[in-house]
Amino acid sequence: MINRILPLVLLASSVAAPALAQNQAAAQQAQPVSKATFLQQVDAAFNAVDANKDGFTDRAEIEAAQAKSFATRKAQVIQGREAAFKELDKDKNGSLTLAEFNAVIAAQPLPKADAAPFLQRLDANKDGKISLSENRNPATAQFDRADTNKDGSLSAAEQRAGARDR
Repeated sequence: MINRILPLVLLASSVAAPALAQNQAAAQQAQPVSKATFLQQVDAAFNAVDANKDGFTDRAEIEAAQAKSFATRKAQVIQGREAAFKELDKDKNGSLTLAEFNAVIAAQPLPKADAAPFLQRLDANKDGKISLSENRNPATAQFDRADTNKDGSLSAAEQRAGARDR
């Protein structure tokens, strides 16, 4: 039952996403939500999809809601791209030079290099250097965990299972 309801809830919530996004932006932080409030939101999203108000959603209603959601999202993306273009077009001539296009990235400083996290994680003997062996140990352990049948090879199934476990 949950498996049939969840996709509908997700679809319905995507239809309501623009309104929810505005509310979230106003709140700036997640607020506690009671179960009753949550279920009201789920019901409202369902009712938004139930176009004929018969208490059920059918293929046509779901596809109509999806189409509306896709169109809304597309319009939002286009609007965002237009705003970004206008901001990049410094001389406001309606076209971007390579310099205008690259200006935002070029103006940002590079992050400071920091080897400390790598040294903390990999430098097992704490000598301030990472040997080939120290570098290899975590990867070897990960391979060994994924090789569930211990045959020294990772089958496609073991690779998929290992990717899910990360």
